Amino acid sequence: MKKALMAGRNAARGPASGVWQQRWTKRTRRQLCGKKCSMDKEAKIYIAGHRGLVGSAIVRKLESEGYGNLLLRTSVELDLRNQTKVAAFFGQEQPDYVFLAAARVGGIAANSSFPADFIYDNLAIQNNVIHHAWLSGVKRLLFLGSTCIYPKLAPQPIKEEYLLSGPLESTNDAYAIAKIAGIKMCQSYNRQHGARFLAAMPTNLYGPNDNFDPETSHVLPALIRKFHEAKLDGRDNVVVWGSGAPKREFLHVDDLADASLFLMNLHEDDFSALLDHQSTPALINIGSGEEVTIRELALLIREAVGFTGNVVFDPSRPDGTPRKLSDVEKIRALGWRHKIGLQEGLLRTHKWYADSLC
Repeated sequence: MKKALMAGRNAARGPASGVWQQRWTKRTRRQLCGKKCSMDKEAKIYIAGHRGLVGSAIVRKLESEGYGNLLLRTSVELDLRNQTKVAAFFGQEQPDYVFLAAARVGGIAANSSFPADFIYDNLAIQNNVIHHAWLSGVKRLLFLGSTCIYPKLAPQPIKEEYLLSGPLESTNDAYAIAKIAGIKMCQSYNRQHGARFLAAMPTNLYGPNDNFDPETSHVLPALIRKFHEAKLDGRDNVVVWGSGAPKREFLHVDDLADASLFLMNLHEDDFSALLDHQSTPALINIGSGEEVTIRELALLIREAVGFTGNVVFDPSRPDGTPRKLSDVEKIRALGWRHKIGLQEGLLRTHKWYADSLC
């Protein structure tokens, strides 16, 4: 099968590949997935970025579901920015499925301070993994991005078709542009080469293995750390950046892992419908469909941590995007919904953070 796929790809590169390529695409879709396309428990599954917030949750989910042939490499073992090393890895391991969760990520401060790092590293990782996934005959790939790809002032809730319809939030535009390029890569490889690559855009995530560094973290883990330390130090108040008015949607990372496996195991007809969607091919949002203000979030975290002091907001600090709620009708129509409520998720996450300090 692998040799046949490679021969097809080599032929598709030729100047007369148009009509033949369309036929090859349809044929290989049937060969690769048949009717159901559930991942076999012994299939080789590569999780890129398995130590991060998203990747580690996907590993936990796969292991809990009985998948035992997982390919895991640390960034030291495999630098995904290095094309030669990525080519050698895919050539040797020949994974059947890929979850692309590896990325440089950070909050407002990190994105604003290091835009070159964010755009270079993420473009390099995506280019190498997506390209060599195609070359090695990967059956399905799930590229994980973020809803920060959408315009700053997009209508709410944000539908997939709002992509590229307006200016981005300037504080994280380098990261967002890299992720948009990844979406376009998936769409382009599907269209030209008959690949089966899907881009999923999660909302704001949180949970075990999040980044709690006060300089580079996102708002939710940053606040958990602030309130936790304030409680330990016996402080009277915690200062929160911004006015507290912006609204945000949050999803526990274990729910994202559940959604990721759900998408990778979709019936072939449903998966094909996502890839071939007329207005938003190979693109789907993943979220809770629920939102809270930053003020409400801060108060919920105060309660989860058990801090009894005051919360003070600093309006001199940037708020970022005023509102960001993802439209999740597409994935709900397929039969998936989140399970972990925000209050429960905050309690779990604070417990994990506190335990990690021991």
